[in-house]
Parts: sequence; C-alpha cells; structure tokens
Amino acid sequence: MQKRIGVKLCKTERVYSYLSNINVKIGDFVVVETQVGEGLGQVIFVGSDEIRDAEGKRIIRIANVVDEKNHEKVIELSKKAIETTKKLVSKLNLDMNIVDAEYTLDLSKVTIEFISENRVDFRELIKELVVALKTRIELRQITAREQAQLVGGIGPCGRMCCCATFLKDFEKVSMKMAKVQGLALNPSKISGTCGRLMCCLEYENPYYLEVASKMPKINSEVTTSDGLGVVVYQDLLKQIVSVKFTLKDGSVNIKDFKLTDIKFENKNNILREDDEFNKNLENEKNNDDITHDLSNKNFNNMVENKFNKKIKNRVKDKNS
Repeated sequence: MQKRIGVKLCKTERVYSYLSNINVKIGDFVVVETQVGEGLGQVIFVGSDEIRDAEGKRIIRIANVVDEKNHEKVIELSKKAIETTKKLVSKLNLDMNIVDAEYTLDLSKVTIEFISENRVDFRELIKELVVALKTRIELRQITAREQAQLVGGIGPCGRMCCCATFLKDFEKVSMKMAKVQGLALNPSKISGTCGRLMCCLEYENPYYLEVASKMPKINSEVTTSDGLGVVVYQDLLKQIVSVKFTLKDGSVNIKDFKLTDIKFENKNNILREDDEFNKNLENEKNNDDITHDLSNKNFNNMVENKFNKKIKNRVKDKNS
C-alpha cells in the first residue's frame, strides 16, 4: 500500500510529498526524482498530507553508500561549475548573473541557473562549458523570485522566505493589495529579498477585501448615536471607524465607533480613492509590470515624485 512520505532535499529547505510503498522511517536518506534529475533527500514525515506535492515524482530507492559519496562529489563539482561558468561569462562578456549550478546524483548532467534582464545568446558559452566540464549542460534562465526561492534568506518578518520553505506557486501580488490593507506605499517597505512585492501581501487580502467592502468611505458622512459625522479613519482588523464631529462652537471632536453602530448609504467602497487613481498608481508600481529593481533609489524617487505630484494635482482640483 502506498503512503505519503515527506522528503527534504539536501540542497533546499523545502519539503516535498511523495507517494511510495518503500518502507522508510524518519531520518532515512533516499534517492528521489527532481526537476533536474536524481537527487538525495532526507525523510522528514511519514503519512502526512500537509506538505508540498512532488507533482508526479517518485522515490527511487533508499540511499546507499555510493549515493552518499556521489552527493559529496555533487556539492564539490557544483561549486567548481559555478566558478568555471562565471569565468567564461566574463570572458565572453555576456549579460548574465550565475545563481547556481547543480549536478544530478549520477553526475550525468549539470543544470546551471542564471538571471538576466534580457535574452542571452549563450550558444558559444555552451560549447566552452561542454569542453570544460565534460558533461551534459543545461542553462536555465530564472526570475528574481525564483532566485530568492533557490538561494533563500530572511524576510522582513525575521522568518525564512516563504518561497524557500513552503510556497508551491507564485501568486499574483499587486499594489492594490497593499493599499487595501492600509500599508505604506513605499516599495522598500513592502518588497521582499527578491526586490519584488512580498508574497505575504496575498495571504490576508481576501479578509481585507471582504471587510473593506463593508466599511464607509473616507470623508463620507455617517449617522451615529452622536449625530451626523465624517469618517476620517478605518481600522479594518478591529472593524472600527473614527468619525469627526464639528461642534457648535467650531471645535472638532473625533470618536471611534464599531461598524455595527453606524449607518451609511454606500457599503461597497473597497478602496479609499477613486478607481481611476488606484488604477494609475497600480500600473506604475505593479510588481508584474515593473522591470526595474524596486530597491533602486533612482526608481524609488521617480515613483515617489509621481505619486506626490498626483496628490498635489488632486488637491488643486478640489480647491478650484
């Protein structure tokens, strides 16, 4: 009978789920199928369904002494492959940054992963690599997010990057998610180690969308037990609205109310600004459309200046 076995590949922190009838126990080393070929992994769980699926891959066998020795060779040869490739890239003056190299366990093929903003003609590089490494070569261009997933690192939260531990796919993340959640629209504050918008912005977005659709719009009038007032702040987590009242003597009083304690007409305002403004802002800052590095200071200043200019124009239009 087949059972689900969790295996952590020796090179990464991710745990993959395999269906197998091989009798293994926690701590055993096994040879498994990976995206690049055979690889060595360690059994972490047995019989758990709550781990990443290996997408049709299988456990080949329990690792033996030869497999463990080959794995040591793989680590050593992979480092040499990276150094050799970097030297050849520099020699051929190619616009590519070598991220990683990985041999299969049987040493029959090496997969070299690189990152580049443009398409690269690496035919000459392939020829020289075959001569230098004397094995089959596969060059694979990856994205900035895939690089972070491969290399790993510590996120702004202090934990290991989600993509390097448990994320299976990269969901689409946009500036609208950050805006709905009331986060600062500063790229450096909402970007991950890859320089793109943090994947975790998508985790709680459905809740924020649901609650925001029930909240009154900022600067809109609401009816409370204290009379008519204007909304100046929303707390989506606590579902509390801050309402400003103008007293008879001209002074201003601000008071917090629960969402259930106020009445207002339009309950379908998801964003605090008009849709056209949000759309323009999202197009400027949307992670999927930006080819610049969000950590680049010049780019940050450019986006911030455009944003401030739009705000000034909106204020000017309202005053006029």
